[in-house]
Amino acid sequence: MRSHLLNDTTAERYRRSVTEGIERVAAKLATTDRPFTGVTVDALTPRIEQIDLDRPLHDTTAVLDELEEVYLRDAVYFHHPRYLAHLNCPVVIPALLGEAVLSAVNSSLDTWDQSAGGTLIERKLIDWTAERIGLGPAADGVFTSGGTQSNLQALLLAREEAKAGSLATLRVFASEVSHFSVRKSAKLLGLSADSVVSVPVDHDKRMQTLALAHELERCARDGLIPMAVVATAGTTDFGSIDPLPEIAELCARFGAWMHVDAAYGCGLLASLRRRALLDGIERADSVTVDYHKSFFQPVSSSAVLVRDAATLRHATYHAEYLNPRRMVHERIPNQVDKSLQTTRRFDALKLWMTLRTMGADGIGRLFDEVCDLAEEGWKLLAADPRYDVVVEPRLSTLVFRYIPRAVTDPAEIDRANLYARKALFASGDAVVASTKADGRHYLKFTLLNPETSAADIAAVLDLIAGHAEQYLGESLDRAS
Repeated sequence: MRSHLLNDTTAERYRRSVTEGIERVAAKLATTDRPFTGVTVDALTPRIEQIDLDRPLHDTTAVLDELEEVYLRDAVYFHHPRYLAHLNCPVVIPALLGEAVLSAVNSSLDTWDQSAGGTLIERKLIDWTAERIGLGPAADGVFTSGGTQSNLQALLLAREEAKAGSLATLRVFASEVSHFSVRKSAKLLGLSADSVVSVPVDHDKRMQTLALAHELERCARDGLIPMAVVATAGTTDFGSIDPLPEIAELCARFGAWMHVDAAYGCGLLASLRRRALLDGIERADSVTVDYHKSFFQPVSSSAVLVRDAATLRHATYHAEYLNPRRMVHERIPNQVDKSLQTTRRFDALKLWMTLRTMGADGIGRLFDEVCDLAEEGWKLLAADPRYDVVVEPRLSTLVFRYIPRAVTDPAEIDRANLYARKALFASGDAVVASTKADGRHYLKFTLLNPETSAADIAAVLDLIAGHAEQYLGESLDRAS
């Protein structure tokens, strides 16, 4: 079994095996004509369950053949231009090269003696991102597994900085369309069930700062502590960006930690034409960025940044077997001192390879392209009498619903839209998402593929309308 270990004597076997795997994936990518096969849970589950993991195949080619049957054939392919559902991006090739390198070398980014140069590369990328944000010379941060972990760590720091006598007195303010991880983080941090105050949004799905001011004033009157305000720069459903300068002013006035969840909108940091949409983010105390959303990186690649590096001490614990306190005085850079994780992949290498190959402008152009596409899609929807579109996009998300002329029952229209999404997914012709707006069911395009065209959007809209009409026709037949 030692022949399967990667070392100096198995380097050639490693080369052959990985090459064979890459060739399989490349062939699949080259021949994929739709984002999904439409396979059902009931059809795929038996294929997996019949595999006996205690009876290995002992042959890489046979294993890849099996993988074709249970995964590659039916995977959801984000690179396809008609995958329009969630915040999943097609990935750039330099990042995939980085993924191959980091997986093989297998550095762990918790301590210097496990990563060396990897530590310095990650720190360089944190400094680069902090500079793009404008956080100032005392800024720092660390890579994370994703936006949820970044938001959790940011709120942990905010909780500790609040120095409250009782957790029950702490309050977190976030818009009603903020990410669910804000409430999840509050629960994990031991805050009370009513600790997260939902702030109303305006017509453009941006936090209403007047309402925020009223809530902060009420918090002060009630003797509570405004622990943090979470401003969102790119909401998951609408791509909306909260008014960051105004929120920064309120945070300063009421002494609240300002966290900006820019997991989606961080692509604007590289944008050549839309960077001004993030004005005010430089005043944040902490920022979440997800490179695996709008920097076209493979999962996972995320970070949390802070204005004051000293606040990261709230995540620091010392263990004699890993990062003894003496290492701080010896100026040994251990990233575990900043992280909620211990063992951690060298995910920063993917972004490093991307920037060294394409440059930030290359990433920015790709993100600008998908934002331009969303504007085109909005014009198509606004001009199409079959559809109601919620807001004009700021980033690359469109929320809309099919509105048949002959049907006036909102619940029936809801069912028609949900059916259309389900039928479209089952066909494999396209993948779209769904959400709720104003209590009604809507469909959603999340446009993160520069290869998607306005013609693709128009074609998918026709498919949705066709499926919805089919449902309504069958519903009418059932009623009669």
